[in-house]
Amino acid sequence: MNKNGQKSNYCEHCGDFHDPMKEYVSSVKVGETIPDFAFEAFQGNETKALKFSDFRGKWLVVMFYPADFTFVCPTELEEMAKLYPKFKEINAEVVSFSTDTVFSHKAWHDTSEAIKQIDFPMGADPSGKISYAFGVLIEGDGTELTEDEGLSMRGTFIVDPAGTLRAMEVTHNSIGRKAAETLRKIQAAQYVETHPGNVCPASWEPGSDTLEPGMDLVGKI
Repeated sequence: MNKNGQKSNYCEHCGDFHDPMKEYVSSVKVGETIPDFAFEAFQGNETKALKFSDFRGKWLVVMFYPADFTFVCPTELEEMAKLYPKFKEINAEVVSFSTDTVFSHKAWHDTSEAIKQIDFPMGADPSGKISYAFGVLIEGDGTELTEDEGLSMRGTFIVDPAGTLRAMEVTHNSIGRKAAETLRKIQAAQYVETHPGNVCPASWEPGSDTLEPGMDLVGKI
């Protein structure tokens, strides 16, 4: 609030002034390099200091979820954990994020049968800065605290080995995601990168037909 009692557009997360109507417009855009944030992560029963550039040379899934010790989140993370070996087979890594601390991640990992299956890093974003940069931080209007304020929305971001954002999906927190679809999108992105001039149609799977856009194809699909 400013001295007149009006809500200020100053954001404590990014240190800048911005339009409140654009709260959830991501500053990370497809085709651009993602910011090289440093963060703590829980993995292998220990805390690690990581940054996004540590994953250069590999495809990266940045997976935001609302909170530890919740309901839809463990079903998504368990599914991702089961498919994690498949991601590694195609030179892809996974990092999950919530605005919880690494200590919360450890406690959840120690008590939940679903979360115990996770081998990938569970990133901590207690300041909300990373969530904000990716456009998934839930912020209030400054008048009253809501139950979701300070949490992340369900956002999945696919980053290529050069650190460029290639795909993104943000869903309502009541709707769970499908890990196999994220895997398929990476496979499609890898295919078109190694096959210039080709594009992958709807529901493309490795081994199925692709398309070569051109005048001779216009009106024939």
